[in-house]
Amino acid sequence: MKQFIKTYLPKTSAIALFASAAYFFLYPRDAHAMHIMEGMLPPKWCIFWFAVSAPFFIYGLYRMHKIVRSTEQNAKVMLALCGAFVFVLSSLKMPSVTGSSSHPTGVGLGTVMFGPGVMAVLGVIVLLFQALLLAHGGLTTLGANCFSMTIVGPFVGFAVYKICRAFKVSRSISLFLCAMLADWSTYVTTSFQLAVVFPDPNTGVGGAVIKFLSIYAVTQIPLAIAEGFLTVIVYNLVISNNLWKETALQ
Repeated sequence: MKQFIKTYLPKTSAIALFASAAYFFLYPRDAHAMHIMEGMLPPKWCIFWFAVSAPFFIYGLYRMHKIVRSTEQNAKVMLALCGAFVFVLSSLKMPSVTGSSSHPTGVGLGTVMFGPGVMAVLGVIVLLFQALLLAHGGLTTLGANCFSMTIVGPFVGFAVYKICRAFKVSRSISLFLCAMLADWSTYVTTSFQLAVVFPDPNTGVGGAVIKFLSIYAVTQIPLAIAEGFLTVIVYNLVISNNLWKETALQ
């Protein structure tokens, strides 16, 4: 089983990545998802979120350099798996209310395996691909989308995971909470990002946050729970077959 996974896991990840990309490229749909669309943010806010995200991206490059140069067995394969996991899950747009849609983020797996820093780099790659080929997100809003999904989400998830493990919570439950809350915190952050740009005329930013959160609340809770379970299954499969050590390169 171990040899089978080591041999075919990279190929399977690549096939899943290509199949997902082909589907969304050949059958495009209007994008009204969690990723902030092109043109939704004023230039000053686009610049602001790029500036805020830049230090995390630079740190992520440093972390990725260490991972690629490390002697840890299967490090590059697992890094590719985490990137494919983010791409596939974050491309699955589920219909929500008011004509919008929601989707998982997939950042929990890479966060636990490599730490939150590297997810900013993987996230930029994924978000660029989705914006250019899937009409999902945008180039000017790349900084904002990166900050919510691949910076806030992973750091929140990693903090939750470490706290749970410090209190002797089981690995599976800790990972489940990490993935679920990383997903949920992404949507909370996006709601704030939109609320400061489009405040409610009567209730201001606070009222706008509630409205934006309510758009996704119906579908995002079960999606976050499902993502948590899926992340646990994939991670435990990797660990149980000795393809990765629990604390390696965090």
